[in-house]
Amino acid sequence: MPKLGNTVEQCLLGRWVKRAGDTVEAGELIAEIETDKATFELVAPVGGTVLEVFFNEGDLVPVYTNVCVIGKPGESTEEFRPRKDAAAAAPVEQQEVKTALVQPQAARAEAAAVQPQARAEAPTFAAPRDGEVRVSPRARRFAAERGIDPRLAAGSGPGGRVLEQDVKALFFASPRISPLARAQMESGRELRGEGSGPNAAVLSRDLSEPGVRMSGIREKIARRMRESLASTAQYTLTSSADATGLLALRKKIKAAHQAGRLPDININELVVFACVKALREMPQLNAELIDGKIYQHSRVHIGFACDTPRGLLVPVVRDCQDLTLPALAEKIKLLAQQAIEGTISPDDLSGATFTVSNLGGLGIESFTPILNPPQVAVLGVNAIQLKPVRRGARVRYVDYIGFSLTLDHQLIDGAPGARFLRVLAGVIENIESAADLEL
Repeated sequence: MPKLGNTVEQCLLGRWVKRAGDTVEAGELIAEIETDKATFELVAPVGGTVLEVFFNEGDLVPVYTNVCVIGKPGESTEEFRPRKDAAAAAPVEQQEVKTALVQPQAARAEAAAVQPQARAEAPTFAAPRDGEVRVSPRARRFAAERGIDPRLAAGSGPGGRVLEQDVKALFFASPRISPLARAQMESGRELRGEGSGPNAAVLSRDLSEPGVRMSGIREKIARRMRESLASTAQYTLTSSADATGLLALRKKIKAAHQAGRLPDININELVVFACVKALREMPQLNAELIDGKIYQHSRVHIGFACDTPRGLLVPVVRDCQDLTLPALAEKIKLLAQQAIEGTISPDDLSGATFTVSNLGGLGIESFTPILNPPQVAVLGVNAIQLKPVRRGARVRYVDYIGFSLTLDHQLIDGAPGARFLRVLAGVIENIESAADLEL
């Protein structure tokens, strides 16, 4: 298992592409591995036969630990076998997501087929026991008539014998299952939550196709989002800026790029460049809050949200304050391409001091970006829209770009956040002079 970054201590073995007994060539993909940020490919260093794999899909494996052996058939693999402490890495638990569709009329007919029963207080159940379980004839007959397993009941008779009253308690405390639902469960459909029929009876509408497990990365994204909302006091300010100069500069850059004088620079990269300028003037937002301590940074490390086939990733451009606009744009494009292809280093997915998330290209007019703690600010970039603006005695329609700034109220109050947006708007409206390009 390779060490994919300075901070990476273990990786999740996501999927085996090759199995024991398969032949591989040097450089051929043998497995997919995941960090908490991205998915990577594990390739064979040599050609041969996969003699043995030491971990299952879903296992967390410490870095520098052998995950498999490639050699010649018949060779011993014992000297490469990991120690027990590495092999004991636990599989990652995944959450199941379930959905269902129901026809109301059919559900009513199905519910009528389920006999309502009084609900008794749930007894303590025993797991099925190995060997013979003593069940009274009356209990066995009651269980057989209703299709339940008497071994699941906690026996209250002498020596743990299961009596009729024990099976009845199990039956009345368990949800009823309609004949249609039972047949569908036997064919592979799964119960979605509790039964919705009379007395919590399970109907076919409560079942769904087998749920799809979240990927390891998706689960980690979900966990970070929950932790962000639970650990910060988030609020969002919205504002906009005249985008006339922004669009004019973009048009000039496009012409210069076609003439071979400049790299292509898009609207998002221009906005990121403007953010760097604004953060240099308003450094209060270029900070982190860790265990009650404020760490205000003099250097600007911008994270930008990137939509990838594996989920949301946030590559980080370091030391943006030292980059020209063309250099910043080229770095953003390179990191975005690596994130989409799954080749980005985990070191390039951490260390941001401020984050930009742009949904304007998808037509979003306003949204609430979520903080990435310990950062205290994240800027959402919205669509460019025509806005009526009073100019003297006349009203004109002008292109404006929208911004949604989420802040941590534990550190940043409304006034500093509003001032940052005003500074950012000033940079945007004078972007050509700020960019200082030779057009």
